[in-house]
Amino acid sequence: MSAAPLAHDPASSDLGRLVVRCPDRPGIVAVLSRLLADVGANITESQQHSSDPTGGVFTLRLEFVLPGLATRRRQLEGALELLATQWGLTWRLTEAARRPRLAVFVSKTDHVLQELLYRVRAGDLRADITAVVSNHPDLEPVAAAAGVPFHHVPVTPETKAEAEARALELVGDADLVVLARYMQIVSADFCRRFPERLINIHHSFLPAFVGANPYRAAHDRGVKLIGATAHYVTADLDAGPIIEQEVARVDHRATVEDMRRIGRYVERQVLAQAVTWHVEERVVVEGDRTIVFA
Repeated sequence: MSAAPLAHDPASSDLGRLVVRCPDRPGIVAVLSRLLADVGANITESQQHSSDPTGGVFTLRLEFVLPGLATRRRQLEGALELLATQWGLTWRLTEAARRPRLAVFVSKTDHVLQELLYRVRAGDLRADITAVVSNHPDLEPVAAAAGVPFHHVPVTPETKAEAEARALELVGDADLVVLARYMQIVSADFCRRFPERLINIHHSFLPAFVGANPYRAAHDRGVKLIGATAHYVTADLDAGPIIEQEVARVDHRATVEDMRRIGRYVERQVLAQAVTWHVEERVVVEGDRTIVFA
């Protein structure tokens, strides 16, 4: 799994990203290209998808360079609003230099959190992890070593609602919440608080191998593939739109611990990739599925 090549410095204050959706009809690409050209922007990356060329929904993602983007943003937004009325489109415009705020929820295992922290530190994930929330204290040293605030919020069946309310207070206005092997089911109210901004990772054995020890069950059945799935979280458990999946092959020689080790590797790669794509505005939710401009 490799990230898409960058056409421009992602830290540049001049780099913008535009995602547009509208009824598919001739001319929309030309109109948007002309709009950007008229304000002096240079398109550096363009990807598009049509759900049905004979009358479906058209989705377009553009990266562009516009000198003085921050000060000229209002002008560009005004032009887009006018175009939205004429063409029936929805759009979102972001500045690549802005670093989204991430809140990461964990329990006791650290491999996925460690991967996210590493990618932020290395500059591969252009975001800031502003809080780590956990129902156990085990990973406080990991967060402390990275300089990230750690919040221990114990959860019991009797205190689950209060604990979730406390967690929501702690994450505040986070742009994205990541469930990095957080071994708790969040409520429907929690999901509604972060629509299309709540990402989870789980092993791809679900729903075939559920319960506390899925790798033991998979081993006993002699599976040949270890996998992981990153998806947006909805009120329907583990049924949200899928962002990324990956597998690794195993054979009869693999022990349960081998499977767990391989699973950890796949999980951290898959979740980190999904979070990166989300941060870079490469994921568009379309009903129960996603469009990913990787």
